[in-house]
Amino acid sequence: MASHAPVWTLSTQQVYETLSTSEKGLSETETAIRIKHYGFNELPEPARRSLLLRFTDQLTHFMALLLWVAGALAFVSGTPELGWAVWAVIWINAGFSFWQEFQAEQALTALNKMLPARAKVYRDGKLGEIPVREMVPGDVMQLEEGDRISADARLVSAQSCYVDVSVLTGESLPVARSAEPVATEKMRASESSNLVFAGSTVSAGRGLAVVYATGTQTEFGQVAHLTTTVKREPSTLEVQINSVVHVITTIALGLGVVVFLLTNLLVGMELKESFIFAIGIIVAFIPEGLLPTVTLALAMGVKRMAKRNALVRRLSAVETLSATTVICTDKTGTLTKNEMTVCRLWIPTSEITVTGIGYDPTGGEVQVPAGRMESQVKLLLAGSALCSNARLNHPAGSSQWQEIGDPTEAALLVAALKKKLNFEELQRQLKRTQEVPFDSRRRMMSVVLQRSSDNSGLGFELEGQSDNLKPLTAPYLIFTKGSPLDVLQHCKQILKDGRIEELSAAERAEVTAVNDGFASRGYRVLGVATRQKEEQPQDAQELEQNLIFVGLVAMIDPPRAEVADAIAKCHQAGIQVTMVTGDYGLTAEAIAQQIGLVDGKARVVTGEEMGHLSDAHLCQILQQKSGLIFARVQPEQKLRLVQAYIGMGHTVAVTGDGVNDAPALRAANIGIAMGLSGTDVAREAADIVLIDDNFATIIIAIEEGRAVYQNIRKFITYILSSNIPELLPFLAMVFFKIPPALVILQILAIDLGTDMVPALALGAEEPEAGILLQPPRKKSKPLLDKSLMLRAFLFLGLLEGLAGMIGFLLVWRSNGYGITELQAMTSAILARSGTTTQMAIYHQATTVTLAAIVACQVGNVFACRSERTSIFRLGFFSNRLIWLGIAVEWALILSIIYFPPLQKVFATAPLSPWQWSLLILCPPLILMADEIRKQIVYTSGKKIELLVKKPV
Repeated sequence: MASHAPVWTLSTQQVYETLSTSEKGLSETETAIRIKHYGFNELPEPARRSLLLRFTDQLTHFMALLLWVAGALAFVSGTPELGWAVWAVIWINAGFSFWQEFQAEQALTALNKMLPARAKVYRDGKLGEIPVREMVPGDVMQLEEGDRISADARLVSAQSCYVDVSVLTGESLPVARSAEPVATEKMRASESSNLVFAGSTVSAGRGLAVVYATGTQTEFGQVAHLTTTVKREPSTLEVQINSVVHVITTIALGLGVVVFLLTNLLVGMELKESFIFAIGIIVAFIPEGLLPTVTLALAMGVKRMAKRNALVRRLSAVETLSATTVICTDKTGTLTKNEMTVCRLWIPTSEITVTGIGYDPTGGEVQVPAGRMESQVKLLLAGSALCSNARLNHPAGSSQWQEIGDPTEAALLVAALKKKLNFEELQRQLKRTQEVPFDSRRRMMSVVLQRSSDNSGLGFELEGQSDNLKPLTAPYLIFTKGSPLDVLQHCKQILKDGRIEELSAAERAEVTAVNDGFASRGYRVLGVATRQKEEQPQDAQELEQNLIFVGLVAMIDPPRAEVADAIAKCHQAGIQVTMVTGDYGLTAEAIAQQIGLVDGKARVVTGEEMGHLSDAHLCQILQQKSGLIFARVQPEQKLRLVQAYIGMGHTVAVTGDGVNDAPALRAANIGIAMGLSGTDVAREAADIVLIDDNFATIIIAIEEGRAVYQNIRKFITYILSSNIPELLPFLAMVFFKIPPALVILQILAIDLGTDMVPALALGAEEPEAGILLQPPRKKSKPLLDKSLMLRAFLFLGLLEGLAGMIGFLLVWRSNGYGITELQAMTSAILARSGTTTQMAIYHQATTVTLAAIVACQVGNVFACRSERTSIFRLGFFSNRLIWLGIAVEWALILSIIYFPPLQKVFATAPLSPWQWSLLILCPPLILMADEIRKQIVYTSGKKIELLVKKPV
């Protein structure tokens, strides 16, 4: 490609010549050559911090710095073994946290590959979708409203095209773009009105553009700061957890000070020993691994959702899903299949059946009775197909037909082909010269067609049947399609029995009645009108006036089979479902009846009616819990609806697929975009993308969101409950003047042995059966609420602490020492000056306490698998990660008890058979105690666990 004048100054033909391409696009062979020359259309991966630096972060955060200081103080105080142990905690937690965050990051990065960006380009004369990275200079790219532009390109045709270039220029409003050459050469590319740039989006209209720059050569690629990594914002749950961690750390510091003072002043412990115990308490209570465990739990939930077709773009959406109370959902493509099939046609006084289903034009026919209506049916089908931008592809060797573009328009094209109309010949003889794109306000689309010089009728395809349509012979023909009532409103005449007549009030009423009849049967209906002009229309608004009504096209978009069950689950879960659609009210109501959204009579509120409602009146209507439908809704009304629900205290999820849905998607607590039919703009505004566009996937995502939130509560309960048995021995020492039942290093062993892999296993729990039978949680409900703290600290933790203390005292009792004798030797044991026998018994007693707490944690991990469901219904083997966690913690504890070097470090001693027999009782003790608690607390009025399946 030779160097030429700036691309914005060239004519359309010069653009094609300069870039060595044509309106048919490139061939696959030429594309492969250009990919080798220019490379893929992608920016280089931004530089990331090295893994070493990211690991260093885990060693230098607030809690780690606190532990570094604690370890240093231990060295200063003359207890190097404690100092090394504290520092070991830092390194072990750093490694574990780094691994968790790395896994979470990998999981989230992998999700981006599940929904690759695609673009519509012409290759070998056929329009198709390709991955954005395969675009090359010379590609002819089709742009439509909502598309993200993926390369720098020169427009060669544009219809009411407006582009959002704020990402490059900062302009807040979309700017108009045209295909006309710009005479000025000395200007910046970004100032040219006929160029579009990578990173911008099409706000309105459509166009055809030829790519001239890709990858790093684009304007976007040359702006260095745009290639830097966007830092992931923490979710609100992570912020809340971070706050909890800081609170607990503050409490730990306070406890450390209290223990130091009490042991020194009341117990009479030496200053050095008191200081060591205080450090131990602080280290034990700091929940170092809590935040990364939460992050990984969220990421694992996101990964599970992705496998079930819900792609989470923001982690905060996971927790918000668990609180969702209202879903405002679209109809088309979400509740329905978005597989349009034209089934009925209507021209004045006659209804025509169209057979077949799907996009195969060979699988049906248009059953027109013989007679003079043949020409008008052809006009209706040709006009609706010519006023469309969809395309049909029939891949070689495949029995399937593929639609590219809007499914509604594809269905119109299929119907025309079923009538044996030669669509390519129609396009040749009736060339499109102007387009007024569809928008949600007019609810119409219009095209201006110019007859070819060799055609004096409606085109060769219609010429033989157009004897009764001789009046339509002007050089320019206009076709309009859209909402029947809106099209009808712009009509002054009607085509009836081959004659153009004035449109009477009775005929308007007849068209309206037929439209309502189709709509009440669940059909989506379009009206088609025409008009002729002697000259090319200049005013876009004027060309849609004084139209001639031609007929109606009714198509069916069947509900998804799984939606009815999903709606029922929403109702069971206490979630209100409101249909918000741009479609006709009767059509929406018919679909709502079919899917069970409406039980009885629906309350249908149109956009026009909503415009007259005050905020107070709207809120009154929104109090209705079911059967609520908003039809013919404008984008700003959808936004108002979302804001009204949020103002009433609801947590709102909203679905959307178009550019105009973006404000509502952003305003909602959870924005949900369509992955298949949605625009790039909608997907970027959303928190979640439905890969399959299926409403049933939303309820799956809510189920997973509730599960993630519950799982986080589970492992927090598990982690916090081990703090009480670590604290209880020191309280007993202070108030009963007995030796501490645990030494500091044993406390650290409990933390490292029980708070990691088992907690992670709880974070990986599958959603509990019956989770959707519970009402949504209140968004204001804190994660660390009263019920969790009571269960963790005063029930499970207290039981574990008592079990440990009983084990400690039983060892002394079995050797002939009661409380009184034990109190007498406390000072000697603390000073490590007791007899050899006394110290041996003490080491064995603390070992029993240590092992008892770990054994209790085995029962605790099973108890924490559900706040309300019996473990016997969940099954002991339904989460195999639990058993891996148990194996890891017991491997560590057995090593500490029986491996001589570790015995010396942790001051442990081997246990006798009778002591092991007592320890075996600990897991069932904790588990059965919690089973009784569940039965007492949740039996009354809460029968959810009865629905849980017994394990296989």
